[in-house]
Amino acid sequence: MPPTSSTSTVLALSEIDSLLAAVASFDGTKATVRDAAALRGGVIDRLVWTAVFAKDSSAKDAARSKIRSLAEALCIHPWSIAELYHAMGRGEAGGFTTPAINIRAITYDTSRAVFRAANAKEVGALIFEIARSEIGYTEQRPAEYAAVVLAAAIKEGWRGPVFLQGDHYQTNPKKFKEDPEKELAGITGLIDEAIPSGFLNIDIDTSTLVDLSFPSLDEQQKSNYTNAARLTKYIREHEPAGVTISIGGEIGEVGKSNSTPEEFRAYIDGYLKLLPAGMEGISKVSIQTGTSHGGVVLPDGSVAKVSIDFECLRRISEIARKEYGISGAVQHGASTLPAEAFHHFPKSGASEVHLATEFQNMVYEHPRFPPELKAEMYEWCRKNCADERKPSDTDDQFLYKARKKAIGPFKERMWSLPPEVREAIGKALEDKFSFLFDQLAVHGTRAVVDKYVHPKAVSRESKGKGGFVRDDEAGE
Repeated sequence: MPPTSSTSTVLALSEIDSLLAAVASFDGTKATVRDAAALRGGVIDRLVWTAVFAKDSSAKDAARSKIRSLAEALCIHPWSIAELYHAMGRGEAGGFTTPAINIRAITYDTSRAVFRAANAKEVGALIFEIARSEIGYTEQRPAEYAAVVLAAAIKEGWRGPVFLQGDHYQTNPKKFKEDPEKELAGITGLIDEAIPSGFLNIDIDTSTLVDLSFPSLDEQQKSNYTNAARLTKYIREHEPAGVTISIGGEIGEVGKSNSTPEEFRAYIDGYLKLLPAGMEGISKVSIQTGTSHGGVVLPDGSVAKVSIDFECLRRISEIARKEYGISGAVQHGASTLPAEAFHHFPKSGASEVHLATEFQNMVYEHPRFPPELKAEMYEWCRKNCADERKPSDTDDQFLYKARKKAIGPFKERMWSLPPEVREAIGKALEDKFSFLFDQLAVHGTRAVVDKYVHPKAVSRESKGKGGFVRDDEAGE
């Protein structure tokens, strides 16, 4: 079913148990659902609204915890995709490219659209992710994002693992040069926050530290692979018992020069030498093949067509699997590519593709999106993002690049759109996801996921000491 009206009334802490009493019982964090239909009918809508918009942190935290418990009771578990990727690395699974979907706007309705499309096509290989930068400007901390996705899974009758991924846990090269330990502490702090929230897939992006001024590939990649290995060790020391977190590495910053097999070998050989004996390494590697995040924006606000080097994807993916047992290469910045490009990803052996900007664009540009709200958001951008405007930018170029920054400040307004507007946007998104699932050949992958991935409830306690990372630190 498409979205229906959700009750936009925040529950007080004392009201949460009363609301849930008719549909479930709780013993600590263990829940038993007695009336799943009633839970999906409206209770979960009230609960997720509280999990996002409650001003009382106790009520917000309680709502998030209850959503996690209810999901687990319905066999919906945050989990790692590592075992599926290991099977791909061994050549036992493949022929598809896992979509990793970054959701910035109206996350509940968008996630519901993902699950509806996935249920209809028996999709199992599917990742929900949010990048370090997106956490800041969309105002979605890991615990909130996880709760909303899990609530959407409950609403749409999902069963099985939900792969939540921390995307682009990236080093800022300028800050790293000034104080490496402080910069890495920002990332470990975010890891400490993400893992207990259910993010059991984490992409480490230290590719920003590649230094092309050195003569050899090993020297160029050394800071990249050294810090990737260090963060891998940290994740392994803090992952829940019984879980192998899927970790991604990156050899080429998106928007820069295209990657080569030689760069990949220099990175992975150096990285593996630094891991302790027996420690699991990365399960995939992100490379650059010609795209950029958000696309190249033309003066009229449209996005320029780009040409992806699919042969680069194919060669590095083949080397990754045959020589290192890694699932393959990952393509970033792909959502704004032309529709006819997507079927090439599985044919090229790409193990994962990251999709973000197009879904944001579909919300802003949907004919039912209120023009007065868009105008207000654009005016906010002109006032609050003026320092990001390049002298050469037209107004259309500037607004296309800046409008993502308005999503957080206008989050409640966007979630409060009329039901018929949300329904229309949700249907358009569902159709887009359905198309992408076909093109990426993930239809029918629920069976292969069930074969290799066996989720269960895990500890929600943080074992980290990195500390809480502030919103401004996460927004780099």
